[in-house]
Amino acid sequence: MNRIRSAAVRPLTAVATVASLALLAGCAGSVGGSDSDSDASAGEGFAYDASQDEIDEALADLEPVTLKFQPSAMSEKSILAPNGLDVKKAIEERSGGKITVDIVWGQAIASYADVDDALADGRVDLAFTLPSYTPAEYPAFDAIGTAMSTLPSSPVASDLAANAAGVQAAWETPEVIAEFEDKNLVPLIPMLAAGGYSTMCSKPMTSLDDWKGKQLRVGSAAAGKQVTDLGATPVSLSFPETYEALQRGTVDCDLGQLAPNVEAGTFEVAPNIGVASDAGIARSAGAITAGKKYSELPLAYQQIVFDSMSTTFSTMMEVVIGAKAMAVEQAKANDGSVESFDDDVQKQMAKYAKTLSDKTAEKAGVTDAPSTLNTAASDWQKSMTDLGFDDKGEFADLDEWYPEDASYDELGDELFEKVMAEHRPE
Repeated sequence: MNRIRSAAVRPLTAVATVASLALLAGCAGSVGGSDSDSDASAGEGFAYDASQDEIDEALADLEPVTLKFQPSAMSEKSILAPNGLDVKKAIEERSGGKITVDIVWGQAIASYADVDDALADGRVDLAFTLPSYTPAEYPAFDAIGTAMSTLPSSPVASDLAANAAGVQAAWETPEVIAEFEDKNLVPLIPMLAAGGYSTMCSKPMTSLDDWKGKQLRVGSAAAGKQVTDLGATPVSLSFPETYEALQRGTVDCDLGQLAPNVEAGTFEVAPNIGVASDAGIARSAGAITAGKKYSELPLAYQQIVFDSMSTTFSTMMEVVIGAKAMAVEQAKANDGSVESFDDDVQKQMAKYAKTLSDKTAEKAGVTDAPSTLNTAASDWQKSMTDLGFDDKGEFADLDEWYPEDASYDELGDELFEKVMAEHRPE
């Protein structure tokens, strides 16, 4: 059952307030530079709610360009492929074909460890990056990713709210933006938290006693600390090696997002999913980042790329939450289970998450970041209800009640209006 669709790319028309918010941006916080003497601001731009005819006129005298884009997917056949394909379509259609997006699958030009340098020197122009892999270089970013562990968790509404809040908190934390700028990078979406974390185990693991002595593959130092606090042993292992390790019993569980494990077939060897509700695990969050070439583009081209970020966000959400439903389906098909952690696990997890979040934020010098994230998450949780994105059932039954045609385009538009519009290049 295919629960991941390629989002319909909307014409990026928006409510009138978006245009007025964008016009207020001026020099304050706009990405891509706003120095009137800079080549990056060359040419005239257009309002976010401009008609296609007005956009075509703004682009009429501009030379065609090609941008290399490294999304998160390994190939065009990946379930994560819409994260690249939808962005390509949005940019190319909006530009009337004057911008060509050349997708580079599987981090073929630069690995996650090297992609920052590749963006800065022009080998890659746009990319999904993983600042959480280098917390020493992105301490403020890591602080917000760690604070994600303190937020409520649910299959749909809370994950949507957490992701929107992550974008907002990152934009509202100057230290996060400075971390990108110090590397000569331009954050387009400064944080994409993607899906919440679950355990995928060869045997059910729900009680505190179940955790004792277990070996869990983890993807971040913060997650490792949380696992240790629960009495288990964190194992650093590359994701492609995880299936075989689970198959051989070298590790008992993978701790991570469900989407990549759907693609990897993990539920054939680890069909028992454990999920949190009161608190969760620190996320290895990513970002959509631009580099040298983007900063040198004419203003109108920068605006087209930036405007596509509403599509980027909504597609990411459709992919990661759709994959959750597929994961539940696959777990059941392999005689597995989908269960919430017991109360004692949840309480200990929540207590340590708060302690770790506060320590990480203090060390990074962004002590207000956790409260900024929590306030934003609370507000966005209310927005989920207003938009009709409440959870319609339990995680264990997600495969039964989650709609195959789920679309989060409205959420992408609202996030752009409320958070991103003021950072639009002007």
